[in-house]
Amino acid sequence: MKKFFLLFLLLPLCSFAQRNSLSKADKIYGLSKFWQEVNYNFVYLDKVDRPKWDSIYKALIITIPETKNDFEYYQELQKFCALLKDGHTNIFMPATKDFELMNTMFGNYRFFIENIEGKAIITRVNLSKKDEIPLGSEIIEVNGKTTANYIAENVAPYISSSTDYVLNDWSRSKLLQGLGGQAYVVKIKKPKGEVITLNLTHKRTEEKETYPAIETEAKLLDFKWYPNGVAYLALNSFGDAKINELFLEKLPELYKAKSVIIDLRNNGGGSTGIGTEILKYFTTDTLLYGSRNSTRQNTSAFKAWGYYTKAKDTVNNSWNKKALDTYEDKYVYQFDYNPLRIKLDAKRIVVPTAILMGHNTASAAEDFLIHADNQKHIKKIGRHSFGSTGQPFLFELPGGAMARVCTKKDTYPDGREFVGYGIKPDIEVVPTLNDYLQNRDVTLARALNYLEKNK
Repeated sequence: MKKFFLLFLLLPLCSFAQRNSLSKADKIYGLSKFWQEVNYNFVYLDKVDRPKWDSIYKALIITIPETKNDFEYYQELQKFCALLKDGHTNIFMPATKDFELMNTMFGNYRFFIENIEGKAIITRVNLSKKDEIPLGSEIIEVNGKTTANYIAENVAPYISSSTDYVLNDWSRSKLLQGLGGQAYVVKIKKPKGEVITLNLTHKRTEEKETYPAIETEAKLLDFKWYPNGVAYLALNSFGDAKINELFLEKLPELYKAKSVIIDLRNNGGGSTGIGTEILKYFTTDTLLYGSRNSTRQNTSAFKAWGYYTKAKDTVNNSWNKKALDTYEDKYVYQFDYNPLRIKLDAKRIVVPTAILMGHNTASAAEDFLIHADNQKHIKKIGRHSFGSTGQPFLFELPGGAMARVCTKKDTYPDGREFVGYGIKPDIEVVPTLNDYLQNRDVTLARALNYLEKNK
């Protein structure tokens, strides 16, 4: 079972009156606790520049006790954590009012930002500002710096991400995230070229209506029909087993489908088993091949023996090889691999199928894609997946903060890596700004076109 947790990205802010309850000893202990757990448990430690990692840790021992308040301290931990470049290894600030962030609200203004064509594009505003700030407007400058420079200096270094494209997405969507009272000077370029400057300060926006309107509640499962017998099935989370019940309710209708679209673009994960309970209806196979798993193994005696072991001693000697690998933090334990056995007496739905995927298709939803990888009647259409999964080890830090470290590596059955790269679609579709402004779902359109040609 794998869990994908919502990642709260906390970005560097200006100085505000903040709680300052942590002692210098607390701060050093929290830093050292995280450094220690990474060294002992992080499954991708072999990809870390250890001299640089240790050097930064030693430098932080001097500087981190001098942080002005608890908030600034946790920010420094987040920046340290982000060096590991893993979406399942994070620092979470305490869930209290002192650390409550705003992202889209600026009093009279409210707008949402997305990464479109590598730009910070405003895709939603509060209703009263829809003419003043047209959709598709671009934020080109923040506090006197170009958006790209501001992100590089003040946003991206604090985000833990396994893939560059997710880092780019989050750096833009969280571009102006901050505490109440934080001020920005922002330059915005409208679609027709006009540039305006806004002085924005984080404050609750009383106006509830937005343009376009925000859906009140995302459906766990969405189902509809398209022409020519195409059944559309959106599976938006594997975090709630109720989706299996909802799927079974739609099963009688699905049996009528001539082809199927399964939309995983908004599925951030949950339990792998929940997803495979649905996938098994879309294959005739009795075995489904999921990811292979491994973890680091630390055996103290072997580490002790490894100190005295040289590379030449490992030739044709598995004992010495294990000792040296353990000493060098490289010994890996491979979990037993067994494909998933399917026992299903019910009728299957084996028709041409398109799975829609994107940057938000994560964790257990990526496991769904791997299980479906060798199905000849299934095509993956869209963009690369999130590129992060695993089993995080969760632990407490001083002051009520939490941290987690990824302990399990997942690969394709043949050993190919997808963490850090994402699962590649069979047919790539990258929406443009014009697609967004015209409200065109080009990924869905491409899937419908593919299914029409492959009846």
